[in-house]
Amino acid sequence: MAFLEIDGLKKRFGNVEILKGINVELEKGGFLVLVGPSGCGKSTLLNTIAGLENITEGEIRVEGRAINDLHPSKRDIAMVFQSYALYPNMTVAGNIAFGMEMRGVPAAERQAAIDKVAKILQIGHLLNRKPSQLSGGQRQRVAMGRALVRDPKLFLFDEPLSNLDAKLRVDMRIEIKRLHATTGTTIVYVTHDQIEAMTLATKIAVMRDGEVQQFGTPAEIYNNPTNIFVADFMGSPAMNLIPAKIDGNSGALSVVLDREARQPIVLPMPGAPAGLAAFKDKPVIFGVRPEALTDPEGAERNGSSIATADCHIEVVEPAGSDTFAVTNLGGKGVVARLRADAKIQPGTSTPLAFNLSKAVFFDPATEKRIL
Repeated sequence: MAFLEIDGLKKRFGNVEILKGINVELEKGGFLVLVGPSGCGKSTLLNTIAGLENITEGEIRVEGRAINDLHPSKRDIAMVFQSYALYPNMTVAGNIAFGMEMRGVPAAERQAAIDKVAKILQIGHLLNRKPSQLSGGQRQRVAMGRALVRDPKLFLFDEPLSNLDAKLRVDMRIEIKRLHATTGTTIVYVTHDQIEAMTLATKIAVMRDGEVQQFGTPAEIYNNPTNIFVADFMGSPAMNLIPAKIDGNSGALSVVLDREARQPIVLPMPGAPAGLAAFKDKPVIFGVRPEALTDPEGAERNGSSIATADCHIEVVEPAGSDTFAVTNLGGKGVVARLRADAKIQPGTSTPLAFNLSKAVFFDPATEKRIL
């Protein structure tokens, strides 16, 4: 039995349906990330789990028990907000202990709990400071400590890192990952940042317009996107989605990529998906991630299907550990990820290796993946 089950959940505000039948499960000790663009319903879904929003239809269960009608205080759930929500007149220790004090927990027990979470979060030296004396990352640690000290069944995080600068976001991401590994807590985490989703989650629910577009592990979401939206949203840089045509005149299928004022590129597809045969002589969307389009020397050695073609390089972007190159295929800019020391210049024609074993195809009409 799953630890958290969300079954057919719908939420309406008046005649507007915000959540349109959400079905998600999470194992005990799992880390579920709800990811999607602003307005997709992910924070509303989190609020229904917390009990801050009533649901219109469906059921939410924790350990097999329906919690729909329970008051938030009875759900044994702790929530960490984007805004930290710390009491400015209290010390760090006071903020962490406030909930326990309200529940009448003895002072010695409160102090032991404070010391425990302070050690986990490495904030023992901050316990006597006020929130105004803390950095953004330190305030977020205190907010996490206030939730952690309750030892709840379930933790909810609502975009906790969005107010931090880029370096602090990376640092806090590591802290949250460490917290999860150390404590084995069950977490549901909301973000619009797909890098956070990929690095933190054991399961990801990609949301759009109040619906779950795909639910699975980070590897499943990244390597086997179910539709064009997921393919485009997950990944940085995003997956290249190139208008193409399937050719089958020679018996075997191949993908044809048009180029301006140049001969099309024809790539043989010996391991093509079974459903691709139905698209012979028809348009498709050819999806290939930047790391599967690289310089021949940097191509995956164990790739089962590598095809090389000369491509005109329009832009070169050195990025330290990688070099990105932009070419034009199918009338679109296409990004290739090359080795940092790859010898490549804009305005030249350079061989690029396509790892076709990592390619995916989509139906332009339905935007769903061709299997």
